[in-house]
Amino acid sequence: MAEQAKVDRDRILKEFLRLTAFDAESFHERKIAEYVKERLRSLGLVVEEDHAREKIAKEHPESKETASNIYAYLKGTKGGDPILFSSHLDTVKPGIGKKAILHEDGIITSDGTTVLGADDVSGLVSILEALTVIREKQLAHPDIEVLITVSEEPYCEGSRFVEYDRLHAKEGYVLDLDGPVGRAANAAPSILSTKIEIEGKAAHAGFAPELGINALSIAADALANIRTGRVYNDLTVNFGIIQGGSGRNIVPEFVEIHGEIRGLEHEKALCEAELIREIFDKAAKKHGGTVKYTVTEHIHSYHVSEDKNVVKRFQKVAQEEVRHGKPECITTYGGSDANRLNEHGIETIVLACAMEKCHTTQEYTALYELEKAARLTLGLMIE
Repeated sequence: MAEQAKVDRDRILKEFLRLTAFDAESFHERKIAEYVKERLRSLGLVVEEDHAREKIAKEHPESKETASNIYAYLKGTKGGDPILFSSHLDTVKPGIGKKAILHEDGIITSDGTTVLGADDVSGLVSILEALTVIREKQLAHPDIEVLITVSEEPYCEGSRFVEYDRLHAKEGYVLDLDGPVGRAANAAPSILSTKIEIEGKAAHAGFAPELGINALSIAADALANIRTGRVYNDLTVNFGIIQGGSGRNIVPEFVEIHGEIRGLEHEKALCEAELIREIFDKAAKKHGGTVKYTVTEHIHSYHVSEDKNVVKRFQKVAQEEVRHGKPECITTYGGSDANRLNEHGIETIVLACAMEKCHTTQEYTALYELEKAARLTLGLMIE
């Protein structure tokens, strides 16, 4: 990249510290959204919103401080197809009262009581810094579209309400991956959640246990016959919550189980969900109880071939700007807004953008990695 197109490390740091200071847990992103909209407008982009806030509020009563998805457009100054860049506003819990601490070695952490919020502030900073340099240096670029989503962390809830007909780009980059800058995920799984409600019959466990139908026994019988963990190379199954019963001396009449299936092949994940249903149905019938089984499809798997232009452009820019040797394309088992963008016909990969140990209070970033992420983003915008 030309010397005059360099990103500004001090400005990156200030923006990162400013953005992580916002309390922005999922469904509570309104303040950070207002700031980001104003920043985009100050850079000359046309900024719009959709109606995601109202739709989310109907389904999530706790979302009093949520916001809508943000769309921003910068008209190109040279030919070429439009390119989409995306990141999200929200953080996981605990994310209230975040305090970012810059250490002498350039590492940035929280104070240990909250997440840092690099997921996904690092993505926001990369996009804002790249756009700032384009404006300052009057760099030639094609049409640039920016999509900033809300409520991404809970299974990409915000992007469920994106109005995709607003977007004209057919290729895009989501900045929302951990690991070293120069890595990208070009494949990710479908994610299905399962809810199993088992009904038996209550009875006194001491005087008349034979009159009861033990819902927990039904659950145990079924779970003993279901493979969990990495069931196949490309599919995982987990049951993370089990709850029920009303007393030590009462045969449990109700048990509820919540689980998840992740699979790189969507149909294979659906087949696994159906197999689990059959096993629970069989166990319930055996013990005389009943089962209500609900599967929710959150996001759809995708795979973008490395011979696609969106991948080759990333590899070219990453090799020139941030990495020695061939940039790395990986398969991730995490979901992101890229799943929905690919499902809606926009070939999208997810870029590592300077975040490590995400979703924990040990989350951290490094100033030199933030600089690399901004440089990569700028390169992709002007390539």
